[in-house]
Amino acid sequence: MSFRGVVGTALSLLTFAVVAWLLLVGLLMLQERRLIFFPTTVLTALPADFGLHAQELSITAADGVRLHGWWIQGPGDRVLIWYHGNAGNIGHRLDNARWFVDQLGVDVVLVDYRGYGRSEGAPDEEGIYRDGLAIYDAVVARSVRAEDIVLFGRSLGGAVAIEVALHRPVGAIVLESPFRSVPALAREHYWFVPSFLVRTRMDNESKIGSVDVPTLVLHGDRDRVVPVAHGRRLFELAARSAQFHLIEGAGHNDTYLVGGRPYRDAWTAFLRRTASAVG
Repeated sequence: MSFRGVVGTALSLLTFAVVAWLLLVGLLMLQERRLIFFPTTVLTALPADFGLHAQELSITAADGVRLHGWWIQGPGDRVLIWYHGNAGNIGHRLDNARWFVDQLGVDVVLVDYRGYGRSEGAPDEEGIYRDGLAIYDAVVARSVRAEDIVLFGRSLGGAVAIEVALHRPVGAIVLESPFRSVPALAREHYWFVPSFLVRTRMDNESKIGSVDVPTLVLHGDRDRVVPVAHGRRLFELAARSAQFHLIEGAGHNDTYLVGGRPYRDAWTAFLRRTASAVG
């Protein structure tokens, strides 16, 4: 083959690769929300199925979207507002909720974001922030003191918890398996997509330094969805009184099952310390 032929073949291959990349990136951009949010609408379980005593909640967000959830009763005074991850719905979190009630003695407020479970609407970044604030406001409306509220954000829920903590007073915040930002996480799984093309930000990395409340970061050392380096980085950037607990052997979704006594002790010590700080 002549030199001109080699060059022509190389240019053809390069053109094909560029076109294929543009098509793939374009498809991912069109499907961005579907790659981030994985809601299911059918509740496969209710609190009573796990022996939990709960009151059904109906909460209206600032833009009129109605949210559904439960206030699960515990024996203590602290209230854990749980902002869950990106998949399923609150029905899938009830076994874990029972763990919180039995092991930590807290009330658990568990409400689905828009588009999840029985909640109306469809999820996006700004929408779930509005949901998070509405859930908090509904708790405070029941005469719960701000200092008795612990925000708990797991995975995607960490972004919601951080956003709420920036706009509302709370006693403490716990982040489990959190990511630095959506673009940073996208680089872990879709390295070929430029960060500036990712529209959903959830930029926890730039926000957490302004969250001036005691903070606990929990992360599994075998997390393949959100690598532990993300949690460590947020811990390093936290404003004050931050703690980090590495959950040995845990992945992304089995933290409370794998963590054992060290995991429980990290929770109880943090709740005890923050109760002393506000009591």
